[in-house]
Amino acid sequence: MCGIVGLHLRDPGLYPRLGELLTGMLCEMSERGADSAGVAVYGDPTWTPPGRVAVSFLTHPDHQDPATGGLASVVAAPDAATILGTELGEPVAVNAAGPTLVAHVPAATGTQALRDAVRTCWPGALIAGFGEHVAVLKGVGHPQQLAQAYGLPGAQGWQGVGHTRMATESAVTPGGCHPYAVGPDQCLVHNGSFSNHATIRRDLRATGHAFDSANDTEVGARFVADRLAAGYDVETALKELTTTFDGFYTLLVSNADSFAVVRDAIACKPAVIAEHPRWVAMASEYRALVGLPGIEEARLYEPEPERIYAWTR
Repeated sequence: MCGIVGLHLRDPGLYPRLGELLTGMLCEMSERGADSAGVAVYGDPTWTPPGRVAVSFLTHPDHQDPATGGLASVVAAPDAATILGTELGEPVAVNAAGPTLVAHVPAATGTQALRDAVRTCWPGALIAGFGEHVAVLKGVGHPQQLAQAYGLPGAQGWQGVGHTRMATESAVTPGGCHPYAVGPDQCLVHNGSFSNHATIRRDLRATGHAFDSANDTEVGARFVADRLAAGYDVETALKELTTTFDGFYTLLVSNADSFAVVRDAIACKPAVIAEHPRWVAMASEYRALVGLPGIEEARLYEPEPERIYAWTR
């Protein structure tokens, strides 16, 4: 049992409140998973400034500090900026968000060069996400504590995705924490389990994909990223996922300009969608939505099995 939340803002007047609203949604799902929690935030001007590309990473993803519960980065942001700047030969800006660091450089430098620099400087680093618009923050601990450590209440932007995890398929580590963001500006969160993930993992490895965890959700994320890289849109990629993966699941997939939800054929994992003129939201339970502005005016419904629900910016 895990908790999923997502918020896609249609009204730019709400962009300054994205983090505040997403924090309330995430914390309401704490009882569905208190092992770890992660978020993806699109469009925050500090983490992903315009004209730059960002990489979110943990230098030492297995480190647990008894004093902080692992809620702080092992390497301070200024030190990480110096180390990465030396490696790249140009200035790098780094912001701390709890245990995650978010580095950004001019778009001309590119995310590949920045990811390579991170891996060179910290060979065991976990790349949590990358792109022009997304910051992906991961950590182990209670969702309420992590949200504060990330600085999530103050985040801004147009879209956010969150997940609270109760581990069933793999270890409680940042590597097992959702969202999985394995393509540019992409992320996927999942409640449920894929029963044939080992076979699909093997097939993806055979085509050159590498994996950061033993989590079944990462297999789904890499499958979707593979299809998007081949030119599929999100809806088509998710339709193919429903015919390829077995199991029980509710998925929320996002990229820089879209936000999509799908459930398996039996739809035994809970989900509710709310549509309002100012926003679209999804959560595992209605209680995560009650704090949204105008919720009493929203259209509420339960997504149907294997139907793709998608919204575009």
